[in-house]
Amino acid sequence: MAPTEEELLPENTSGYKLSQPKHSLAEYQKMDEGDESLQRYKQSLGLGGGSDLSDPNDPRVCIIQSLTMESPGRAPVVIDLSAPGSAENLKKNPFKIKEGAAFTMSAQFKVQHEILSGLHYVQVVKRKGIRVPGGKSDEMIGSYAPNTDKQPVYAKKFQEETAPTGWAARGQYTASSSFVDDDKKTHLQFEWAFEIDKDW
Repeated sequence: MAPTEEELLPENTSGYKLSQPKHSLAEYQKMDEGDESLQRYKQSLGLGGGSDLSDPNDPRVCIIQSLTMESPGRAPVVIDLSAPGSAENLKKNPFKIKEGAAFTMSAQFKVQHEILSGLHYVQVVKRKGIRVPGGKSDEMIGSYAPNTDKQPVYAKKFQEETAPTGWAARGQYTASSSFVDDDKKTHLQFEWAFEIDKDW
């Protein structure tokens, strides 16, 4: 059973939301140049100058390029999300996770055209169509300015997780993942599969 639209939305958070209309990168860089506190805020978002890399032919604000799983003693597993059709193939080709292994996921992405406010990575894990206990996670990624030649791409490492152990935990799982911002706009949604086994 596919997750509901509500399941794939972030939990209620008190994340910062921009109260002003959204502006282009050039407009933000020129705003209130003499305001020191605004300058610090702009720097925290990466508005420190540089040439805007936004593609005028691509209307997307957030472009998720890849997810990477890293675990000690094993080569990183990269899930490429940039190629056409790549997200559709993920569910057909599950990857293996060793039971009890500690692992960390990270996302690589680009932002263009406007500030991206309060991006979340929301994941719902199910087994045989039923959500597993604790199977919904919501990782706050943050707010980001459009990429420039000084910062051409962003990467965010998530909190470390540990795969469950025991014969009952072994088997195949499906996961539905979405990247959603504070405006409840979904930038990418896809399904994938993984298998927990005794070994890699």
